Amino acid sequence: MNIPVCFLGDVELLYVWDKAPLEGKAIIIVLIIFSIFAWSIMASKAMQMKRAKKMNQYFDAEFRTQKNVFGIFDRRIQVDGCPLFNIYEEGCVELDNRLKAGLPEGRKKRVSLKAMEHVKRTLESAVAQESIKLESGLILLAVAVSGAPFLGLLGTVWGVMIAFTDVAQKGGADLPTLAPGVAAALVTTVAGLLVAIPSMFGYNWLVHNLRVMTVQLDNFAQALVSRMEIEFLRDDDVE
Repeated sequence: MNIPVCFLGDVELLYVWDKAPLEGKAIIIVLIIFSIFAWSIMASKAMQMKRAKKMNQYFDAEFRTQKNVFGIFDRRIQVDGCPLFNIYEEGCVELDNRLKAGLPEGRKKRVSLKAMEHVKRTLESAVAQESIKLESGLILLAVAVSGAPFLGLLGTVWGVMIAFTDVAQKGGADLPTLAPGVAAALVTTVAGLLVAIPSMFGYNWLVHNLRVMTVQLDNFAQALVSRMEIEFLRDDDVE
């Protein structure tokens, strides 16, 4: 008679779960919750970064075709989910306020170096804010990577301690007495690794993409400042 391997595996897991102590079951449940959160974060952040990368490419291509810095800003276009646009908008709002300062309507043709320094700081702050938005949620992945193995180890040590305590109480160290408890204890370590390993790969991939995108945001901010200085910085303030 051939018994499906998956069925045998399910039977073994149910047997080990039945033999696991209450503390071990609680740790496994916590690790399952960790795993759900970790996979949810990895999926959502991957989609967020994919969308941000795509929108950045579209916006950068459009921005390069503009004859002046305010070409997109004056059209009052809104681009949701695009970090480059958010930085561009923050910089344009600050520069627009400086150019309109003291005028009932319209813009000045030039601004001072001091005013341009304020625009630079605004862009730096915008880059930092966009980086923080992209980083949000990664701390939970880091917790899963570092904490899950220790939770699994805690469950294993606790389970082995209980297994040996049972052996001492029964006065015998035969395999049928010791093996179920040790097997149930080791399951928590396996569960911890099953949570930590995917989370580690996902975290490293996300951090790498985040660093690349942060560099792109910083480069765009510098390029934007350069265009603003060329178009609006007073000639006597240019070195």
